[in-house]
Amino acid sequence: MKSGKWIFFLLAFIAAGSMVGVGIAVGERSILGILLSILALIAAMGFGFATKKKMRDKGIL
Repeated sequence: MKSGKWIFFLLAFIAAGSMVGVGIAVGERSILGILLSILALIAAMGFGFATKKKMRDKGIL
């Protein structure tokens, strides 16, 4: 796997973990857990899309 692809793998893993965290927080009825998991998901997805755009603009992808 190319070195540029590892960051996307890590971000996908973080996003999936955040989705799992939302499910667990819903099961525990934790509003704080739900909000933190959603914020982590938004951050991971946003950083991933921004990174992909930057790499595409530079011609790396």
